[in-house]
Amino acid sequence: MEIMSISENAIKALDFFSENKPPKLDLDGFSLPFVVGSVNAFNTGKILFSDKAAVFADESNFKTVIKSYSPIIEKGLIKKAIVISASGEKDSVWEVELAKEYGLETTLLTCNADSSAARIADKVVVYRKIAEPYSYNMSTYLGMMLSVTREDPKKIKGVIENLEFPKNFSEYESFAFVLPDRFVNVCPMIETKEHELFGGHVSIRAFSQGHARHAKFIVRSEKDLVITINGENEYFGHPDHRWNISVPEDLSFGAMMAISYYICGRIQEARPPYFTESIDNYCKDYGPKAYGKDTPFETIVPGN
Repeated sequence: MEIMSISENAIKALDFFSENKPPKLDLDGFSLPFVVGSVNAFNTGKILFSDKAAVFADESNFKTVIKSYSPIIEKGLIKKAIVISASGEKDSVWEVELAKEYGLETTLLTCNADSSAARIADKVVVYRKIAEPYSYNMSTYLGMMLSVTREDPKKIKGVIENLEFPKNFSEYESFAFVLPDRFVNVCPMIETKEHELFGGHVSIRAFSQGHARHAKFIVRSEKDLVITINGENEYFGHPDHRWNISVPEDLSFGAMMAISYYICGRIQEARPPYFTESIDNYCKDYGPKAYGKDTPFETIVPGN
C-alpha cells in the first residue's frame, strides 16, 4: 500500500481548499462554552477559541472538569458544549452524551455526517476533507481552522513552495520549531506528528517564543536544527544551525499548521519509512484494541 508523506498531504489539502472553501464558522453564538476534543482535536479547539472565553477539556479530564463546573451550569452561566472530532467516533460519542446529561446544548464539529456522535448531537457542522492516512488529520483540522481564519490556501502554498531548506537538512538528528506566542497552540500539534510519524526515532520539539526562553535550549548541538517562523532567532540552538522562515502577517493558524506539517513531512521523507511500515498493523491490531474494539481502523481514511 502506498502511503503519501504528510508534506504531500499538506499540498493536496491546500489545493483542495483552494477549490472548496470550508463553511464559515461563526463563534459569536458561543458564550463561555465547553470545548472538548482529543489530542489535536483538543488543540484545534484551543486555536478556534483562542480569543474567546471557553472551558477546555479532553478525553482524560472532561468528566472531572464538567463535574467541577456543575454549579455554574446549574446557574445557567454555561449552556453549550462544542465537541470536535474528525471521525465523530471513539471518545466524542461519550463526550456528547455526557454534555447532554448536564443539560448542555451540544454542537459537533466533524468530517463525518453519519457518525455516532453526529446522530446524537443537537447541532452538527460538517467539514469536507480529502482521503489521507490514518492519524495525519491534515485536511480535517486545517478545514476547521480556515473556517474561522479565512486564510487564502493558495498564499499558504506559495510560502511552502518558496521555502529554502538548508543543504544538510536531511542530516540533522533533531529539530525544534519556535513560533510566535499567539500560535502557542500549534506547538503540541507539531509534537504530535513526532509521536505519530517517528515514535522514538526522531526528536521534534515545538515552543512558542515565550516558552523557548525558559531553558529549552541550554544544550546546543550541531545535530539540532532550530526552525524559527516569523522571528529573529539570536539565542536558541547552535548559531550555525538555525533556520529562520518569514510568513506574511495576514496568514494565521492554518499557515502555521500547514507549513510546519510540510516540514515534518520532509523530515519523514528523509528517514526510513517508520510510519509506512507500522500504520497498517496499528490500524488492524493494537490501535482499535486500545479502545476495546475488534473492528479495524481504516489505514487510508476516505475523503467526503
